[in-house]
Amino acid sequence: MGQIVTFGEIMLRLSTPEHSRILQTDIFEARYAGGEANVAVSLAMFGHQAHFVTRLPENEVGEAALQSVRRYGVSTDYILRGGDRLGIYFLESGASQRPSKVIYDRADSAVSQMESNMVDWDAIFDGKDWFHWTGITPALGEKPRKAVIAACKAAKNAGVTVSCDLNFRSKLWTEEEAQATMNPLMEYVDVCIANEEDAQKSLGFEAGDTDVEGAELDDEGYSTLARSLKKEYGFDTVAITLRESFSASMNGWSAMLHDDKDCKEPVRSTRYEIDIVDRVGGGDSFAAGLIHGLLTKDNTQDALEYAVASSCLKHSIPGDFNLTSEEEVEKLVKSGGSGRVER
Repeated sequence: MGQIVTFGEIMLRLSTPEHSRILQTDIFEARYAGGEANVAVSLAMFGHQAHFVTRLPENEVGEAALQSVRRYGVSTDYILRGGDRLGIYFLESGASQRPSKVIYDRADSAVSQMESNMVDWDAIFDGKDWFHWTGITPALGEKPRKAVIAACKAAKNAGVTVSCDLNFRSKLWTEEEAQATMNPLMEYVDVCIANEEDAQKSLGFEAGDTDVEGAELDDEGYSTLARSLKKEYGFDTVAITLRESFSASMNGWSAMLHDDKDCKEPVRSTRYEIDIVDRVGGGDSFAAGLIHGLLTKDNTQDALEYAVASSCLKHSIPGDFNLTSEEEVEKLVKSGGSGRVER
């Protein structure tokens, strides 16, 4: 198994119970979550040595966040302590035609005030195989932006494979800010993970006539997008998630992958129809599954099938973390997933 580093923010997630609205609830369910933390937990569940880099306040809330990833086997050796607060996000879980909503309360969080020289990136990447980051981290401000650049440079110098999930967040920065930052960072990336919105808003590339909200996918548009991204930035691998949003409760879920290992054209995965329990973290579980697949599988198609099946299972689990084992994912890949009770 691999030695994998992720870098980003972990937050306190406060979600409404049983699809209630923020306006009506008197209680919130508390969990800890964040894109790169989610990936680290999933990879640890698959048997890899996952290392999470972040900065947490030195108080009980920070300690609880640290323990939330440590309990699933993530190494916390590179987590810094300091800063005034942990970021928070509020989640109102949608249902049917009412979408889920996220409200951020993360200004001046500990990681957003993290200087790049607080971390010895060269030491962190010594002996490691993979580095994963997302577009969320540089969106947090100038200091984490510089830290991402320093981390990417150190990873490349160490010969470490670098993956990036573009993860555009309109509540954190504008398209212009995202493209000005993300385009130069792509020179360090080997594996790019995106959906059609991320590619358009973070990098300025469009995916044909796809209408996600109308649940219509333009396969040729996605294939062209994958080829264009690979050609423009020289990525080894481009993975694009394909979500058909019939409603907040029902989605079609599949993905496309383009690399030079086994195919000259993008390959498409199995498609799953998902009755959603919790959609948040679905993209992160795909990223973790893809990293696992690329590290352990013999061919492109198998790596993609593992990633999509992993993410499919995550949609059935409350919270951001994908608490599934390698065995469970493999079983879904082979069986197609009847959902029958195991006795």
